[in-house]
Amino acid sequence: MSTIPITVRGAELMKQELHRLKSVERPAVINAIAEARAHGDLSENADYDAAKERQGFIEGRIQDLEGKLSNAVVIDPATLDAEGRVVFGATVELDDLAADAKVVYQIVGDDEADIKVGKISISSPIARALINKVEGDVAEVHAPAGVREYEVLAVRYV
Repeated sequence: MSTIPITVRGAELMKQELHRLKSVERPAVINAIAEARAHGDLSENADYDAAKERQGFIEGRIQDLEGKLSNAVVIDPATLDAEGRVVFGATVELDDLAADAKVVYQIVGDDEADIKVGKISISSPIARALINKVEGDVAEVHAPAGVREYEVLAVRYV
C-alpha cells in the first residue's frame, strides 16, 4: 500500500476516533451482543442482528483507521519551507475570476477534506491545478461544470 499524506491535525483526529472506537464503541457493542444472546433464540432476535451488524462496522472502521495511520506520512504545514509555492498542507487564498469572489482553502489528505470548513483534498481538481503555483499565478481548473480560473492571492503555511 502506498503512503498517505495527512496533516498533523488530521492524524490526531484519526487517532482520537480509533481510541474512541476501541475503548468505548467496541466494549459497548460486545455488551449489547451479550444482552441480546441472553434473550434466547438468536434466529429471530433483531437486537442481536443489529448489534452484530454494528460490530462489523466498528471492526471494519478500526482496521481502516489502523491501515491508514500505519501508511500515513504526517506533514506539519507550519514547518514547510516551500518558497511560496502551493504544496500539500498549504492554505491558499484565491480569487475566483469568474465569480469575482475570494475563497480560502487548505490542501489536505483525502480523509480530512471538508469543503464546508475550507479543506480540499489533494486529489481534487482544484488542488491538482494549484500545486506548485505561486502568488500571482492563475490556475485553470477543469471541473465537471467547465473550466474555472483562480488567481493565487496568498500562500500560507499554518
